Amino acid sequence: MPSATHSHRPTTKVVHKSFKSRKSTKGSLRDQAKGKVPNERRKTPHQQIKMSKLDRRNQAKQRQIAKHKEHQREASIFMGRDGAPRIVAVIPLCSDGDVIAAIQSLNGSLDIDCDASASTFRVQVDRFKQKLQYVPTTRDLSICMDAARVADYIVFVLSAETEVDALGELIIRSIENQGMSTLFTVVQNLDKVEPAKARPDVVKSLASFMTHFHPGQDKIYSLDARQECSSLMRSLCSTMPKGVNWRDQRSWMLVDDIQWPSTETESTVVTGVVRGKGLKANRLVQLGEWGTFQVDKITAAPISTKKRKDDSMVVDDTEEEKILETPDEDQDDLAELAPEEVLMDDVEDGDGIGESKAPAAQKGVLLDDHHYFSEEELERYEVPKKLPKGTSAYQANWVLDDVSDSESEFDEEMQDIQGEAVSARPEDGLEGLAGREPTEAAMSEYPQSEAFAELDDDEDAQQLAAYRNRRRDEAEDDREFPDEIELHPHVLARERLAKYRGLKSLRTSPWNKEEDRPYQPEEWSRLLQISDYQSSKNRVLREALVGGVAPGTRVHVHLRGIPADLQKSHNPSQPVTLFSLLRHENKKTVVNFDITHKDDYEKSIKSKEELIIQCGPRRFVINPLFSSSGSSENDVHKYSRFLHPGDAAIASFMGPVTWGSVPALFFKRVAPEQAEDGTTTLPLQLVATGTARAPTTSRVIAKRAILTGHPYHIHKKIVTVRYMFFNREDVEWFKALPLWTRRGRSGYIKETLGTHGYFKANFDGVINPQDSVGVSLYKRMWPRSAAPFTGPLLDEEAISRQNDAMDEDL
Repeated sequence: MPSATHSHRPTTKVVHKSFKSRKSTKGSLRDQAKGKVPNERRKTPHQQIKMSKLDRRNQAKQRQIAKHKEHQREASIFMGRDGAPRIVAVIPLCSDGDVIAAIQSLNGSLDIDCDASASTFRVQVDRFKQKLQYVPTTRDLSICMDAARVADYIVFVLSAETEVDALGELIIRSIENQGMSTLFTVVQNLDKVEPAKARPDVVKSLASFMTHFHPGQDKIYSLDARQECSSLMRSLCSTMPKGVNWRDQRSWMLVDDIQWPSTETESTVVTGVVRGKGLKANRLVQLGEWGTFQVDKITAAPISTKKRKDDSMVVDDTEEEKILETPDEDQDDLAELAPEEVLMDDVEDGDGIGESKAPAAQKGVLLDDHHYFSEEELERYEVPKKLPKGTSAYQANWVLDDVSDSESEFDEEMQDIQGEAVSARPEDGLEGLAGREPTEAAMSEYPQSEAFAELDDDEDAQQLAAYRNRRRDEAEDDREFPDEIELHPHVLARERLAKYRGLKSLRTSPWNKEEDRPYQPEEWSRLLQISDYQSSKNRVLREALVGGVAPGTRVHVHLRGIPADLQKSHNPSQPVTLFSLLRHENKKTVVNFDITHKDDYEKSIKSKEELIIQCGPRRFVINPLFSSSGSSENDVHKYSRFLHPGDAAIASFMGPVTWGSVPALFFKRVAPEQAEDGTTTLPLQLVATGTARAPTTSRVIAKRAILTGHPYHIHKKIVTVRYMFFNREDVEWFKALPLWTRRGRSGYIKETLGTHGYFKANFDGVINPQDSVGVSLYKRMWPRSAAPFTGPLLDEEAISRQNDAMDEDL
């Protein structure tokens, strides 16, 4: 037997690496692309043709050239000797922030000798051949928001020694939600942090704080480092601002100077550089918070350098007045409503526009678009007879009422003498299944099976109090019926709920708007009617693209009708902005906003509560109505009494039109409270944010009221209900309304019992004794008018004006 030999593994053998291909098999490519969404656009048949390498290079070069031309076109407004200055808003977020020192540090990094002031001023940056216009602000919410609204660049000033307080966070959130352009963040007093090795940690902490609000703000510039200030100045002079979408759709300017008139016949002249779209004399302008005014004329205001013997200075060239644009017959007027003699009867909304008529006397509640039991009954209603199949009308006259054919083999094939198929179930309101209309009393299968004994008044009142106390505890724990109301036994339901009606389906049932005319506001018929919002908006935005004074031109805008007392309240250190309104943006209509409750505000917002809204360049005091969002066939939307934390809804009120998706901020004045850390909360809170949506007067906001009753006696599908009504007349009035239960059963009122509001109802199945019977009623809510807001947002004297008149009007 040969001996076993042992050999070691060879160490000189070279194992080649496997071939790593970028283009593997189809299976490996599918595994590699799992979960990835293709980023390519859909190609046309011409683009799907395989191009050569030279063609692909040529296509990429063409895209690069087009992008460069677009960049040059956008940057051309800042180029040249007469170019527009880049507006820089410097906003302090901490209590010890020094805006003037921050501006001096930035200018000193480029050896710019300029005295910083508390008002708006310009600086010439010779190194980058650009001009900067600083807008220094104080820790005032209104001033900060006005400055950030027109700024190309926003510089937040932080402190290395003091944290950002509640006011600073409110300023950040407000500026962020109203829309802002390019943002930079700087820190002061970093060299005072000891020891020096702790300074990087401070910068990291501040960067983490800013990325919580703006994820792209990972760079914090130190004002104590000359090199970082120089880098920031380079970014301010070379970076193109991102812009704000809603602002770029309009013409706007930062007012440099205001010339007040000496007499009442003269116009007020505001001076500034036109930005955004072209400024037109036919359109109205919004001047700060002072209001909306008409333009008298627009003249040129170039800046020329005139050398004197002592020095050179920049002055306005006022040798001759060059008129750039004057208004014509197409100029917008200041009227918010249509003339009283004009009634818009040609509008196809059917929303009750026109003359109001007194409601006619009816015998029953309105269900959908019909008043049941209100026609003149020419003949007495007769209960249908059960007849064998094939019985004619002549044969039916010979069948007596007391004859029962219960032993007949045709019992299961009975039908109505009128030839209509009788549905086995009425409408199912919970599931939205439509059945037959239960508007009339049906014949009972057990006419003698229920004995009804009417209680006396004292015993009935005691049982009612015990029943409501028990249910009130359940409502606090489980808010099953948020719209439920309780009627007092001595109050007539048909009088208290006179404005209410019934609907078989909230989404599909027609809403009879003729019944709303007696209750509509006086100015409702004079509101602006917009039949097609999308086409009207596109037409208005296209109109703003052409004409007007070109952007980048320094002009004098002559305004008429400005009150003289505004000169006394004007503070030159506060920035003043001018925005040109689009066509019809001064006319009043029913405006709608998407509103989302802020998570920072823990309380619910009550509908019709006084709020302050900022939408674009305007602020209003509103009492909005909240309603459910979405679309429906009948354009009826349920009214919401509260906007709870985390919820979203539609806020509606009567105000001027706003074209486009403009962001909106909702503020609420609150009473200051003492926090756990000893600080005092602000008297103003940002409670919600939103976006402007299509305005319409045909949108119906329906407030729901639920009347509930208790099943007193149950016999199969027939139930005696009490505590819903308290007299016989109310039962007869609301007899046409469909009934429903908490567990999904549906039924209808069959007949009244006694004089205390008891009635007999028929349901589609046997109900549970612990169940409750309900009926839904709806009435239209009318939006309230908005009022212009003036003054600072944070005004502690206005806290006491709260919602004393916000009680619900049932």
